[in-house]
Amino acid sequence: MPTEIDRRSLVKAFTASLTGTSLEWYDFAVYSAAAALVFPQLFFPESDPLTGALLAFSTYAVGYVSRPLGGFVFGRLGDVVGRKQVLVLTLLLIGVATFLIGVLPTYATIGVAAPIILVLLRFAQGVGVGGEWGGAVLLSSEFGDPRKRGFWSSAAQIGPPAGNLLSNGVLALLSATLTDEAFLGWGWRAAFLLSAVLVGFGLWIRLRLEDTPVFRAIQQRGEQPAAPIGDVFRTQGRGLLAGVLSRIGPDVSYALFTVFVITYGTTVVGMSRAQVLTAILVGSACQLGLIPLAGAVSDRFNRRAVYAAAAVGSAIWPFVFFPAIDAGSTAVLVVGVVVGLALHSFMYGPQAAFVTEQFTPRLRYTGSSLAYTIAGVFGGAIAPLAFTALLGAWASWVPVALYVLVACLVTLAGLVAGRDPNPDEDEELLVTLGGTAAA
Repeated sequence: MPTEIDRRSLVKAFTASLTGTSLEWYDFAVYSAAAALVFPQLFFPESDPLTGALLAFSTYAVGYVSRPLGGFVFGRLGDVVGRKQVLVLTLLLIGVATFLIGVLPTYATIGVAAPIILVLLRFAQGVGVGGEWGGAVLLSSEFGDPRKRGFWSSAAQIGPPAGNLLSNGVLALLSATLTDEAFLGWGWRAAFLLSAVLVGFGLWIRLRLEDTPVFRAIQQRGEQPAAPIGDVFRTQGRGLLAGVLSRIGPDVSYALFTVFVITYGTTVVGMSRAQVLTAILVGSACQLGLIPLAGAVSDRFNRRAVYAAAAVGSAIWPFVFFPAIDAGSTAVLVVGVVVGLALHSFMYGPQAAFVTEQFTPRLRYTGSSLAYTIAGVFGGAIAPLAFTALLGAWASWVPVALYVLVACLVTLAGLVAGRDPNPDEDEELLVTLGGTAAA
């Protein structure tokens, strides 16, 4: 039976994992909102064409393109020096970059240096995010029972809806209490500076934790890899491919129901932005409970089967969703988004466990980080732009739905290529420490 200390450590690890990914998505959502609301006026004036190019680059590319670099750098370190130390570094990098954006002088003060620094800070955010996810998943799952990895690793997956809800709440509060002039002058900065609170809380938890039992066992045996990136590509190629492909469908589906639905609902259906955002917020709130539930269900039943069933549902749902919302009913829109995000939850909840289980324990941080960041470039980064381009070219939702269908088929191919859980790998390692993981 686990000791009280085991349970306390497990709760701390779960909280630390959740805090880090929530900060990541809070920063992502706040930056996206600021890029639409205030950055064009403060950092990218139309009078300077160079700054216009920088705006497009910073908004749509830098945050994703820099993630694989973080996956390579921090993923490798996580398997060599430990999960905890690297997660402290990634949290600091994300938090400091976000804080500095909040105090960055504008174009009117320092000229073209302002947008250049902004892009560099966005790049730093992306590097930190690229190393954060893999470690956050391992921090919670490797403290827990390896036979319940679906639930414990879901802590990192709760971050997107939690971060989106927090960012939208902060922005709504600032917008409601400040004039437009005050928000443009200093209010937007408060949203960025608030991240320092999350960083401080996350660091307080992470610094008080030991490294995960699995890494301590690997370290005690002296089995840390010398060249983890090369080892992953040489010996875990199938697992890496499975991890990358499995993430495409969930990323594309999430982009549809949290980003593109705003464009479609307001420009095609004629709904207000508030109506669409309400639907997204309701769906995101539901995900806070559905994601860990989905992880737990995947522990009880076959993980790949649960994931695959949700992928099939996600492939079909857009063909129901778009015709249903074309009538302009707010209630139908809310139900449609909630169902779409519920199906996403049953892919996303088991996803962290599935991806990490494709790699042996000594290469998990590197392999998981590479799978996460590479898939992000081809999934989440491209999808919103592709949706908008398809809608513009065809003036129809059908190509968009077909895009989601293809993405989910890619995910199904990844699930077929992947392997089922093998908790014996962890349990054999834990014998080295003379104990078991917490339940």
